[in-house]
Amino acid sequence: MNTNTIDVRENGKPLSYGFADLMKYHGPGFPGGVAHAYKVMERAFPLLAPEGGLERREIEIDTSFRGPGGRDAFEMVTRVVSREKYHVDPSLGERWLGDGHREHYFFRLRYREKSVDLIILPGHVRDEFITLGMKADRSADEEARLTELKQEMADRLLALRAEEVYTLADG
Repeated sequence: MNTNTIDVRENGKPLSYGFADLMKYHGPGFPGGVAHAYKVMERAFPLLAPEGGLERREIEIDTSFRGPGGRDAFEMVTRVVSREKYHVDPSLGERWLGDGHREHYFFRLRYREKSVDLIILPGHVRDEFITLGMKADRSADEEARLTELKQEMADRLLALRAEEVYTLADG
């Protein structure tokens, strides 16, 4: 499991968040979504401020990702939801529509004068996960399987470097 932290500042004072911290804030429901947000921040923050020291309350996020795990993870680290600087727009990822579900995993992070667009690399979102997640009337067995898939995704993503999960979106 990942032992790194996501580091930001608030009024110049350093704050660090590990994956376990984000899970405590979010709860057990969507560990895969928390892992996605963690990897996005891990990937984007050094690109937005190579010297480090991002002021958390100056970060803005636009995304096609609708999951509550991601939203909560971003909120804990950056306070984007409470500041109304977190916007979900499913059309943001339409360029990748039909490309292995990538359209759901587009993130634009802005900090001061910089902006970074990220898209998930192919192969990280399994068809079974999407199918079960979209099914409205899941059986108890299907619900249990979906719970397993959420945790499996989190574990799998956390074992990878952020660059192996998210890449710069090309336009």
